[in-house]
Amino acid sequence: MSEKNTGQEGKPLPSFEYRIPNGTLIAIGGRENKGEEPETGSTSKENLNFVRNEILERFVQELEGKNPLIVVIPTASSLPEEVGQDYVKVFKNLKVNNVQVLDIRSREDSCKEEHLDMIRKAAGVMFTGGDQLRLTAIFGGTEIMRLIKERYFKEKLVVAGTSAGAAAMSTQMIYQGMSGGGFIKGSVSITAGLELINDAAIDTHFIARGRMVRMAQMIATNPTFIGIGLEEDTGIVVKKGREIEVIGSGLVVIVDGRSSTATNIYKVEEGVPVTIRDLKVHLLGKGDTYTMEIF
Repeated sequence: MSEKNTGQEGKPLPSFEYRIPNGTLIAIGGRENKGEEPETGSTSKENLNFVRNEILERFVQELEGKNPLIVVIPTASSLPEEVGQDYVKVFKNLKVNNVQVLDIRSREDSCKEEHLDMIRKAAGVMFTGGDQLRLTAIFGGTEIMRLIKERYFKEKLVVAGTSAGAAAMSTQMIYQGMSGGGFIKGSVSITAGLELINDAAIDTHFIARGRMVRMAQMIATNPTFIGIGLEEDTGIVVKKGREIEVIGSGLVVIVDGRSSTATNIYKVEEGVPVTIRDLKVHLLGKGDTYTMEIF
């Protein structure tokens, strides 16, 4: 019998089965409807797929237990108090009264025992929008993030994020890059995300802000990753870390570069347009499913 693979200090590394989450991930493209009419100028106004509060209602439906606790984390926002209370109000309108805001603004805040205890008791965690780099810089490598991930993989914890909160969930995270200039090498900034979904990169406001090309450049750097572009008021429910269901009124764009045949990204200097051939693209709408391959 072969020896078990071990990590630091001889501790066994997580098995493949451990990396298949028992929890549910919900990633939202931003501007999810919160019970009001569609925003002025929104394409949802003429969209027959539009349903008030559909995405946040689904989040609530996925929660386990009686009187489940929702923990709202507005760390990515520049207005955390205001944004946190907005979600408290929305969830109470959805008949969930057990809602708390975890207002973490520094890495030091993340270590507080009362914050860890809140995560231990949570049935669902909601990361709001804002700046995804603020989210990863404050949460990356902390005890509270380790606890969220442990509960997500081992238990039935529901982890949701919208806009920046969704972008930070993936393995690779795009945190900067002008939509109009994303075709130029060096114009897209990429770092590690919080790694709640493996071998994927999530981008948000995807169609409204024309982010297809910057996603393609990210995929060109390593075609192992599946690109998931989320339109506004649109999300994905992910089970077992790989089984995707589309919810909301818009489209999800899946960008698959594994069968791509050529790219110039490793040959050209910064400032030169990036090319890539034979990308596979899927446009998915409400109720559509997609299963990511796990290697």
